[in-house]
Amino acid sequence: MGASELVVDVAKIKRAANNSIALNILTYTLPHDIEVYMEEVLDIFLTELGQKKLKDYLVYCLRELAVNAKKANTKRVYFESRGLDINDPAQYEEGMSSFKQDTMDNIAYYLQKQKEKGYYIKIIYQAKGANITLEVRNNVEINKTEYVRIHDKLARSRQYSSLEEALQQVLDPSEGAGLGLVILVLMLKKIGLDEECFDIWAESGETVARITVPVAAARVEAVSTLTDQIVNSITSLPKFPDNIVQIQRLIADPNSQIVDIARYISTDPAMTADLLKLVNSAAYMMAKKVDNIVDAVKLVGLRGIKNLLYSYGTLKILDDGGTDKKKLWDHSYRAAYYAYNLAKNFKANVKGLLDDAYVGGMLHDMGKIIFSSVHPELLERIKSFCSEKDIPSETFESIAGGMNHADIGARISEKWNFPDSLVAAIRYHHEPTLAPVDFRDVVNVVYLANVFCEYEGGNISFEQIEPSVLRDYGFTSEKHFKTVVEKMSTGFRQESGRTPREPASKR
Repeated sequence: MGASELVVDVAKIKRAANNSIALNILTYTLPHDIEVYMEEVLDIFLTELGQKKLKDYLVYCLRELAVNAKKANTKRVYFESRGLDINDPAQYEEGMSSFKQDTMDNIAYYLQKQKEKGYYIKIIYQAKGANITLEVRNNVEINKTEYVRIHDKLARSRQYSSLEEALQQVLDPSEGAGLGLVILVLMLKKIGLDEECFDIWAESGETVARITVPVAAARVEAVSTLTDQIVNSITSLPKFPDNIVQIQRLIADPNSQIVDIARYISTDPAMTADLLKLVNSAAYMMAKKVDNIVDAVKLVGLRGIKNLLYSYGTLKILDDGGTDKKKLWDHSYRAAYYAYNLAKNFKANVKGLLDDAYVGGMLHDMGKIIFSSVHPELLERIKSFCSEKDIPSETFESIAGGMNHADIGARISEKWNFPDSLVAAIRYHHEPTLAPVDFRDVVNVVYLANVFCEYEGGNISFEQIEPSVLRDYGFTSEKHFKTVVEKMSTGFRQESGRTPREPASKR
């Protein structure tokens, strides 16, 4: 993000805070206006997470790490200009003896050079689970000498009992050098964090400096308590339809025959029509139209039909045809299409993923859909509950605005006895790195399908996408990623334009 784009997008920052999306600021020279912008973003981000009181401490830490990253980049340019090998300890000492004076005398020249070289500083804010992570990355790897020096400075922080004691030392010219990181650690101690909350390492051509801030335990407990109340209060949601439960049991019975299962489904004309519509929809892209349920079961498979029944049953319970939910369901259909086709094109060898992907995409936002079903009287009841339990109003407002909808959806899906893989896809579709290893494939495909939707809608940038998932799908550049998104978006528009997607019983 360049200086010409320094517009604080409050809505985007709040959305990122509430949905575990990374916020990124990219700079090459770290001018003053970028530093001011970093602080404004941090203020809004922490306020949204109920942690505004940490701002002054974390602003210092973020600036210190960003300045250190800029200095590391400048060092590379300086050493290159002098023909010195920064990784050779003797040459490192020689270069550093004149580095500070030489670069201070002509800093504009060296900053311009590092920009030309493409040396960047990236600041990343993200809320993950019960933690806030602040990262500063620069695209040169820390060397052994630098690593040892940094850890020597961190060790020095243990000799001070307080931040105030360390600050007194800064005033002493003989002791002031290199106290920035020492003060950073003491700043963290001031807000109840230990040295383990800060780490620095080299990774894939970058140096990563990360501060991990556990969200206040009281807030985590409040959010959990409120989620319990919401789930327990949604008594108006009926049980999962008995006829679908019966078919699910039949499919799970190893002695069942495909013809028997198809015949049972066929006894419900509306369900038959709806399932045929889903099988013939944009998601499955059958080579020819499927006209009877026996062929559908054969083509899609028992697991596929079983999963389609989960999405069909949820649609029956939650979709009342109201306009408020239309946007949510449209997003769900699009995500289902993307998830299915991502699995088909990128992960065809992963057993069962093709069957799980569609329904995971369809139901990942069911927590939002459920919340949109809540009646005003229930909202009042929950507000009263917050008042009784002394839960801050902003905690309720965060959940009402979307925070924790993944957990709410997962809790309801557990109530309806959905399989563990589907529950995981719903629960972790914003936080794929937190998913259990056994369910990582389905979580990743649903996360990426949702990201496709958000990316084409302009709600997130490529830099905000979880790198581990991009690597999992072989996306090494935004150009490649954008090409696939555009191709799938075109396919979805073409197919859904020819095939009505709403249940037949509602037409």
